[in-house]
Amino acid sequence: MAKSIVMVLGVAFVLFGVLGFFNNPILGVFEVDTVLNLVYLVSGAVALFMSSFGEMGARKFAKIFGLAYLLVAVLGFVMVDDGMLLGLMVINGADNYLHMALALVLFWVGFGKPSSSASTGSMGRQM
Repeated sequence: MAKSIVMVLGVAFVLFGVLGFFNNPILGVFEVDTVLNLVYLVSGAVALFMSSFGEMGARKFAKIFGLAYLLVAVLGFVMVDDGMLLGLMVINGADNYLHMALALVLFWVGFGKPSSSASTGSMGRQM
């Protein structure tokens, strides 16, 4: 299950990153700039790459990027100055909530109990 979710998120990150170059704000809500678009593109590429290693790769991605998006969300809530996060990228309240939601989903994927089919498959090979 982790692999599927991370793959879907990877595609969404890439689409969001590309769309940001042509439409700002995205969906009329999310402020973006070149740096944030590149962050989404890199996140998507890494998600797709790590999911190619199966459940373990997807879970590792989810843990690391969950922490990264949590940090960005928290910083966004407390440190945004004139719409800029640390002077690096444009961010708004909607972005902060999106990043927090992404962090929670990624933590759920990364730290949650592996799906029964994944654990059954492992047990079947051990017998």
